[in-house]
Amino acid sequence: MRPRSEQLCRPKIDSGLCSLAKPVPRPLNWVKDRPSRSRAINSPSPTPRTEAADAFLIDAGWSGANRAPLAGDASNRRYERVRHPEHGDAVLMDAPPNRGEDVRPFAAITELLRGWGFSAPQLFAADADAGFLLLEDLGDDLYARVVDMAPSQERALYARAIDALAMLKRQTPPQQAEGWGASHQLAPYNAEALLQEAALAVEWWTPAARGAEVSGAEHTDFLGEIDNACAGVAQAQEVLTLRDYHAENLIWRPERAGVAAVGLLDYQDALVGHPAYDLASLLEDARRDVAPDFAETLIAAYLVRAEVDEPDAFRAAYAALAAQRNLKIIGIFARLWLRDGKKRYLAHIPRVWRYLEGDLAAPGLESLRGWVSRHIPAPTPEALARVAAAKTS
Repeated sequence: MRPRSEQLCRPKIDSGLCSLAKPVPRPLNWVKDRPSRSRAINSPSPTPRTEAADAFLIDAGWSGANRAPLAGDASNRRYERVRHPEHGDAVLMDAPPNRGEDVRPFAAITELLRGWGFSAPQLFAADADAGFLLLEDLGDDLYARVVDMAPSQERALYARAIDALAMLKRQTPPQQAEGWGASHQLAPYNAEALLQEAALAVEWWTPAARGAEVSGAEHTDFLGEIDNACAGVAQAQEVLTLRDYHAENLIWRPERAGVAAVGLLDYQDALVGHPAYDLASLLEDARRDVAPDFAETLIAAYLVRAEVDEPDAFRAAYAALAAQRNLKIIGIFARLWLRDGKKRYLAHIPRVWRYLEGDLAAPGLESLRGWVSRHIPAPTPEALARVAAAKTS
């Protein structure tokens, strides 16, 4: 359901909660705690956390709202749709600080993206210390859902997503993003970050899939291979890299013009890096198949729309970063089961492996391809069964 954006917030004289044209910048903890309240929110079963969320919503002027869970992601964040008889719909982000979450990066990057003309959700209220944000509800039309229900729309949706990436390439990322009283340093997507991420494949997937530990020498050799493969892109600090730009984090808003039709989610981990990374994230989607010929058409379109001067160099960067990303995802999906008990992610690993094989076939990645084939097990049924059986309580 799309939000009634004209009715999402009614300005309050005593709080100055929102201006729908542009939020008034306020400190991230401007929703203050109070000693006691009556329960005025129809929320899930009372726990200290749900009661804290109730208090946050009451202070934000949303007393009398109903709350219902929304699908979450692989993090410790939770999301709920909040429905109010006067304000309409919004989304509550519950990001517990005691579980390593911090809403400040999301708030600051949101304001940066909105300032550039992208459809990041408007912020209505925030309490960083408690880990709550109240956000514009961009609706339920995730790219993945729309394309599944209407496959004929896939080309139009992805073309607009390519346009958004081309526009993002034209923006100069600042050293830090600022908004709602938050100042968030935008770190580079450098060699250290790329190596640390790719290492997840040999730290989580490989030992479980082959039933034997990875030696220190193997670990070191693997990092050397990744370092060599990514040498041409590790110093690139050209664009704001959203990092999870794919069909389950994009929301279709066709009533909005241009790139604003692409609603953005889950960008709080953004870094400054190479523009090929987000393109690979979109076209080698870990959760849905993107046909190789369709992906090639979209890469060609991006090269034109983003006015890429050296297309061959860009394609080489794309292959290297896509391989790095897919190795990382294989490791993360294994970790989500082995450490966190989220077994459903194992089903996506064969798809990610197919993407990886295609990436490693690119010129210049022969050495990494050879190392992977010798040391990292493919996700055969037998390997997946070993990983499934490897979880410890």
